[in-house]
Amino acid sequence: MQARPDRRSRGARCRGGVPGLALALAFSAMPALADTDDELSVTPYRPSVSTPAALSAPGWLEVEGGLQHNHVDHASRDSVPVTLKLAFTADWGIRVGADAWARIRDDSRGQVSGYGDTGVVLKRRFAVDDASAFGLEAGALLPTSHHGVGIGSGKADYGVNAIYSTDFASSWHTDLNLQPTRVGEIEPDTGRTLWLAAASLSYAVDDKWTLIGEVSGSHRRGITNNSQLLLAASYNVSKQLVLDAGAARNLLRGSPGWSAFTGFTWLAARFF
Repeated sequence: MQARPDRRSRGARCRGGVPGLALALAFSAMPALADTDDELSVTPYRPSVSTPAALSAPGWLEVEGGLQHNHVDHASRDSVPVTLKLAFTADWGIRVGADAWARIRDDSRGQVSGYGDTGVVLKRRFAVDDASAFGLEAGALLPTSHHGVGIGSGKADYGVNAIYSTDFASSWHTDLNLQPTRVGEIEPDTGRTLWLAAASLSYAVDDKWTLIGEVSGSHRRGITNNSQLLLAASYNVSKQLVLDAGAARNLLRGSPGWSAFTGFTWLAARFF
């Protein structure tokens, strides 16, 4: 589970990054990257909603982060999500993610800002063959923010995520996710279980560029369903540093909403 952009529209879970932050970290990382094993490479979970079954390089801290802008109805939300990933083996790992900063603004010029809730996820991978694998995640979104709805939740959410990932036709890859979540803070006459489904498809154009497309949606009783299309591209600066950018838009008629993002995935430091 990861921090969500807005408790009122739980399905739109798009991830993003800020160019300045990404570039600053990239330049500071260059000396460390030169010392890493040439065979090691990052395993980006961003920028899509779905996550792959694969884990990051065992023993290495992998960092993802940046800035995302969401616009829904007459309100906007800017955030700086950061995720830390550490795999213990090729099949077991953990990640911790949160909005290091977020700000919500509406047409009345009212705004609130601060840090967000914290997501903690334990992950298990089940390899099928060299090209495909299943994955299972169990996690919690903890109410670490001291701010209101949209930045913090006030109560913890708990969920699991079933994953299937596979490579095919040389340059193609897909990730399929199904995630039920027990929602801690609910509105009257609404269901407590949120169902999120996501299917992403990526194509490696060459050794540097990858194109990503994804459809995702959510359902919770008593709440309007959410569905979005995400399009993005990523660029491999090296095997240990990947930059990405893209946008997503709500697919449901009468429910306008869009987001834009850009960010990075960086193999930062060896722990063991």
